[in-house]
Amino acid sequence: MNRSNAVSDLPTTTIGGVKIVAASMATLVEKMSQDCFRARKSPSPIAKTVFDANGQGLSLYASDKEFARDLDQGDIIHADGGFIVTMSRFKPGPPIPERSATTDLIWAAARRAEQEGLSFFLLGGEPGLAQRAANELTKKFPGLKIAGTHHGYFGAKDEAGMIEKINTTRPDIVWVGLGKPLEQKFCTTHKSQINAGWLVTCGGCFHFITGDYVRAPAWMQNSGLEWLHRLASRPRALFMRYLITTPHSLYLALTR
Repeated sequence: MNRSNAVSDLPTTTIGGVKIVAASMATLVEKMSQDCFRARKSPSPIAKTVFDANGQGLSLYASDKEFARDLDQGDIIHADGGFIVTMSRFKPGPPIPERSATTDLIWAAARRAEQEGLSFFLLGGEPGLAQRAANELTKKFPGLKIAGTHHGYFGAKDEAGMIEKINTTRPDIVWVGLGKPLEQKFCTTHKSQINAGWLVTCGGCFHFITGDYVRAPAWMQNSGLEWLHRLASRPRALFMRYLITTPHSLYLALTR
């Protein structure tokens, strides 16, 4: 698939070999709205896949051919990592105006969805997590429509039933929190079967919504140091990942 055709209406900048949209959070939310209403008018909509780019993603893109193939099929890849925004200022092509962390994007999308009557389906995490995240979203945005939720503990034999459940609820945006690389594989495999406007990968986002994981202070987010806060908060889970992917992704961003 030629991604330049898929996102021809959004400019891109290549970082670490990955084409990332040079778009603000507001632009992404506006694109979401347009795509979702366009999908509603289509008798057989094909969901747009929206993936995130961070250090782990750049490292996997260079080292995992299957993940790279899936990521290349994304319609929109946005800058989840702050260092990606910084690197874009020194690369050919338009600079990325700001970081669009998925943990922020989902709240901005929820605000717009409440205003326009768009609905969410939350998929992923352990049993009960997606519903708890949905409850927190509707606490802040009472008018937000939650079409449905489901945990992420399902196998290949369950996917047909999962897709049928999603389609029955007719969501506009499906948030897929299965973690890399599973969520990208799920989206690229099933995008033509899921009747929605957007399929958005969101990793462990539901845990941040519920407060299970705590966001870094604003100054660390703005300084590109949120990864350090996450490492300090969850060293056992993240130490080896960051030890490997952080220097690798920086090398890729500088050389590709």
